[in-house]
Amino acid sequence: MVSMATSDTTLAADDDRRIDSAVAFFERNRGRFGALALSLRSCLTEDDELADMIHFIRHRVKDSQSLREKLKRHSAEHERSEIDESNLFDRITDLAGLRIIHLHTDQIRAMHPRILAVLEANRYRVVGKPVAYCWDVEYKALFQDVGFHTEEADSLYTTVHYDVQSSHRTPITCELQVRSLADEVWGEVSHRVNYPVESPSEACRDQLKVLARLTSGCGRLVDSIFKSHGEGAA
Repeated sequence: MVSMATSDTTLAADDDRRIDSAVAFFERNRGRFGALALSLRSCLTEDDELADMIHFIRHRVKDSQSLREKLKRHSAEHERSEIDESNLFDRITDLAGLRIIHLHTDQIRAMHPRILAVLEANRYRVVGKPVAYCWDVEYKALFQDVGFHTEEADSLYTTVHYDVQSSHRTPITCELQVRSLADEVWGEVSHRVNYPVESPSEACRDQLKVLARLTSGCGRLVDSIFKSHGEGAA
């Protein structure tokens, strides 16, 4: 999600054939990824404690053209790409995707352990350590305090990523993203104009950075509103 390409590159015939084969393999197994995303969505939303913190949830399966372009970018960026149908499901972890949107950033303190508990109870495995992509220093400290590994993206992208794997004999992976409603505004705008190919407009790229700072400020204000409301109720 956070990597970007800046130009098209002509690939060798062998790369084209390898990519065609990998995409065709994915198409033959596409239904498995749709079922995984729906199953994950169901178990997360049926948990009462977690459902109270979810503003809305979305799921999708990557379309073939998006996968083809991703594999082309990978081949262009690496002298020798080794992604083919034999390892596609291991190397590309966002063939299925699920995104949870919550109202304010501080909710992640309660959401993270609950997500892990729900996944474990339903026999899903989190591959590696969940990563919080974050550029804001204060929120970076929050994510680290919760237990996330943090990484900063040049694009000012802010989202938590989990790679969730099924328990089947041949496991497949779904990328679970969690982010605040304010960060979703930036994410949706950026995705339309600056991903996967970076916008050619320097002004547009600068405006997206301004928008990231505005949405971060909005997130702080929303956190403060809920904190004040909680103090008043007490």
